[in-house]
Amino acid sequence: MHGRPRKAPTPEEQEAFSVKASKLRSLQSQFLQFHHAKIYTKEALDVSAKLLESNPEYYTAWNYRKLAVQHNLNLPEVENNEESVKSILDEELRLVENALKRNFKSYGAWHHRKWVLSKGHSSTDRELLLLGKFQKADARNFHAWNYRRFVTTLKNIPNEKELEYTTDMIYDNFSNYSAWHNRSVLLSHLLKEKAKGYCPKDNVFTEEYEFVRHALFTDPDDQSGWFYHLWLLDQTVKLETLLVSSWPPHGSNLSLSVDGSFGDCSLSPFTSLQTNTRILPLVLYFSEAVENVCSSTVVIECENIASNELVWRSLSGDGTGSAQAWLTYLNFPEEHAHSEKAYQVKVSLARSQGIFSSTGVHHGDSSHIEFSVSVPPYRSEHVDLKNEGKISWSDESFCTHDAQFLESVLVNLFHLERTKIDETVVDYQWNITTINNEISHCRELLSTMNCKIGKLTLARLLMAHDTLMSYAGTSHRNVSPHAEILQLYDDLKNMDPAHLHYYQDEYSIVLLKQIISNQELLLKHCREYRDPYFPRINNFCLRFNNLSLSRIGSMEQLLWVQVLDLSYNQLKTLEGLEVMQLLSCLNVSYNKLCSFTALEPLKLLRSLKVLDISYNEIGAHSIDTRRYLCSSPLNHRSGGDWKTEESEIHCAEVADYWEAYAIFKDLNLIQLDLKGNAVSNEKIKSLLIKLLPSLKWLDGESCR
Repeated sequence: MHGRPRKAPTPEEQEAFSVKASKLRSLQSQFLQFHHAKIYTKEALDVSAKLLESNPEYYTAWNYRKLAVQHNLNLPEVENNEESVKSILDEELRLVENALKRNFKSYGAWHHRKWVLSKGHSSTDRELLLLGKFQKADARNFHAWNYRRFVTTLKNIPNEKELEYTTDMIYDNFSNYSAWHNRSVLLSHLLKEKAKGYCPKDNVFTEEYEFVRHALFTDPDDQSGWFYHLWLLDQTVKLETLLVSSWPPHGSNLSLSVDGSFGDCSLSPFTSLQTNTRILPLVLYFSEAVENVCSSTVVIECENIASNELVWRSLSGDGTGSAQAWLTYLNFPEEHAHSEKAYQVKVSLARSQGIFSSTGVHHGDSSHIEFSVSVPPYRSEHVDLKNEGKISWSDESFCTHDAQFLESVLVNLFHLERTKIDETVVDYQWNITTINNEISHCRELLSTMNCKIGKLTLARLLMAHDTLMSYAGTSHRNVSPHAEILQLYDDLKNMDPAHLHYYQDEYSIVLLKQIISNQELLLKHCREYRDPYFPRINNFCLRFNNLSLSRIGSMEQLLWVQVLDLSYNQLKTLEGLEVMQLLSCLNVSYNKLCSFTALEPLKLLRSLKVLDISYNEIGAHSIDTRRYLCSSPLNHRSGGDWKTEESEIHCAEVADYWEAYAIFKDLNLIQLDLKGNAVSNEKIKSLLIKLLPSLKWLDGESCR
């Protein structure tokens, strides 16, 4: 444990272990007899005490002691006798103390001591003295610090005084991670209460940055201070929750193609949307996960649409009520006129306590989004897709867009991205200045030594600065920090191979951010799809293939994408794609998806028609640790409807592939590629054909 190599016990040690185990088994046998018979005599209590002093991790024995204490306190001769009550509880405290001498990190012992103290008959002053001895023996023991917070709350010791205690402990040993952690807890309370001397928080954090800097420069390789610095960084960039993007974007003019065809292949994804219905998805994307987005907190003004009847849902893969992206649908009525009708839509999020984040931060600004939607006249004829051709993801099927058209589209993208949708002007000057100062100090430190956690912190600081600048609306495209951040993560992958996967994930997020936020770089990944046999997709495609991506990010800037190629990467999950509600064609072939559960985010994509998951690792791993995160017959997650009686599919067919059933049963795919995966066989293909009645192409062959 903790990097300490194990060594084989000597014969003498083995013999001692055997003797100890024999005694413990004997004690345990006696104890269980008393426990099952609900005997709480002195003899029974002595047996349980000996057992716990030998093995403090025996939770059943601690629970037995609680039952025994409760039983003895309710005896008539004890109930009204303060001295007898105190004697019983003091005996429990003595037992816990002996157990902690055996194992200072016993969860059961510390929990039992809390339980005894909560009875209210024990001295909290004595507990603080005892804690002083324990913390002198092991100053970083988090059990003791947790218990200290419990005791100080009982004694109503001011947070300011406890903060002074953490300062003394840190000065005594700045490697005390638990003291740094307790400091963050105390400061959080003081700032929330706006205690005297702790408001405004800007002054407090400035002093804290200076305080922790002494520890960082004294021993840069010690991680305790760096973790506290990370907490300070999080507080510095934690702002009021903002609405950062939406689909449709503010100021856009959108045309619906209700027959699913584009006719003019030169249409921009910002001006056209393919749909077989008159329904438009509306997506709001926030700076952090929020709750309570509903018709009472978001008001939509549009002709023939009742705002209070709209239903909002969170776009989160975990199925909780908290998400960064929220979705509703605008259903435009059928008009029998012979010309298209333009609808003006206004979305308003007033500054209120209604929308709030998981951390309790409320949506801070009044936000208004306005856009127009042109809807063609109603057509009663049915669109026949039987002769639809299949999409090919080969390089030959894509070509570079006309440069003039492409630049006009991307200019539109960057203009819409910069459009300010929050009316209130927020001053980020202190935040930006503070981050700049920390970047300078971090560079100074790294100029004298090669410190891996220093490099990681610099990368985080640079990303935080980039985020703050974007929120402030400052134009900083020409001084992008992304290249430097990518180099830092490259260095870290070489310096610290044990955490290679983490660094690769962070590298992937920064790389996507770099591409998407730079018009010149994004141009290189935009392609035109040319195939006269498949006119029903937007020909504007983003190709992020061959980038070694292991994680997807910057989703708030990809809400407009309808055709996406992520092939030949290192993706193990598709988390994040659930917010791309316009996505109709997706290629994730030649990645590292190891199970159908990795496709769970796709369940929320109603527009998805074409999916290529070929040549992944689905079915290649005998143990899938994520499979029970997926809705299944074995759990009760919402959306897990497992009634197959009404369809052609029998339960026996689903039994071996219930993950696939859970993912694909709600999709409306026309084309699916599964070949090259270990799970691909005739049995699952048969299941998918029955499960997807709209499916025309499976593994490149017609299946209807």
